[in-house]
Amino acid sequence: MSQTQPTTPFGRRPLSLAMMAAQAAAKACPDEAASHKWRTFRNLTEAKARLGVGDRALAVLSALLSFHPETALTPGTDLVVFPSNRELSVRAHGPSPTTLRRALTQLVEAGLVIRRDSPNGKRYARRGEGGRIEQAFGFDLSPLVARAAEFEALAGEVRAAAKARALLREEISLLRRDIGKIVAFARAEGLDGAWDAFEAHLTGAGAMPPRSAGNLLLAEIAGGLRDLRAEVDKCLAESLEFGKMGASESQIGCHHQSSKPESFQNLERGLRGQETDPGETGPDTLVPPTRVLPLRLVLEACPDLGAYARHGIGHWRDFLGAALLARASLGISPAVWTEAVTVMGEEAAATVVAAILQRGPAIAAPGAYLRDLTNKARVGRFSPWPMVMALWRARQETFGPAAAPFTGRLSEAAKGLDSRAESDRSWG
Repeated sequence: MSQTQPTTPFGRRPLSLAMMAAQAAAKACPDEAASHKWRTFRNLTEAKARLGVGDRALAVLSALLSFHPETALTPGTDLVVFPSNRELSVRAHGPSPTTLRRALTQLVEAGLVIRRDSPNGKRYARRGEGGRIEQAFGFDLSPLVARAAEFEALAGEVRAAAKARALLREEISLLRRDIGKIVAFARAEGLDGAWDAFEAHLTGAGAMPPRSAGNLLLAEIAGGLRDLRAEVDKCLAESLEFGKMGASESQIGCHHQSSKPESFQNLERGLRGQETDPGETGPDTLVPPTRVLPLRLVLEACPDLGAYARHGIGHWRDFLGAALLARASLGISPAVWTEAVTVMGEEAAATVVAAILQRGPAIAAPGAYLRDLTNKARVGRFSPWPMVMALWRARQETFGPAAAPFTGRLSEAAKGLDSRAESDRSWG
């Protein structure tokens, strides 16, 4: 059975179990053990709450470490430092004597240093021949070597907990922002859904948790917000399901209007750039039956709409989705959009929105402009064909043939429309 044989403190300071444990750990430390004193001090600083050590005690410990000449700490008698209270106070940034004594007691009780008191309580070293220290009385730093791995593990746990707390707070902030703005967007667009209930649930979750909130509380709040976000996303997806809009290349839900043979003369004028206001016809003529323009032609004439398509525009479904977002960004109200879709059809209304977006600042009030075009389309005085063609020609003149690879097909289409117009006139 091994004997502990602890050293006892000087004066009326009693021996404690913490002192005995620290001395036992120091004796059990392998001779080959070593630690970097400032790296160990950094770990202690990060794990101070777990060890029950305050800032002032750490400042005093830093001062004690500065009295050891080597950076590497290894077991042995040379780990005892013996500064006077005056010198120790100077290096610890000048605490009062009472604060200094309290900090030293805290370090001893935490098992970070061991008191090696002399018979009279003074701190000094007895040197032998050649000035080598044979015995020193003061503060033994051996626990910093013996418990270096423990301090590193504690610091790692504290860092992991801090990172998890930061990630949870970040997630909570993003979830609260996303849910709030999605609900506001859905209300502004008049989308169907239980948006009031979602907002009430978000409000009931409370404000951002305080900085002192623990990881368990943050995880619980984040879990509730994740479930709420999933419900909001599901409701939004159902409300914005483009399949309900009948938007496909094989199914065209356009509004058809009655026309006369001379209406193709207006289209001919639009193709040849003779219109005065793109898309508007004369008061005594009607536009041809509303037809869907080639998607590629519309995209070449109005390329700015592509910025609103997350995965590009490959067919009319993508075009309609992008136009819906562009309509919101232009400030066109849902009521104006619904009226335009009813009168023109979805593809034609989306084409007009793309053209309005392409013209940019030239149209000061996009909503009023679309309403005016819708009223003209209702009486047969508007078609998106001339508007798109005007934009297409303007881009061709500005950027040249490289900006309009559709030129060959467009020429053939124009010739076909010219022939159709001549045939219609011969019927008259």
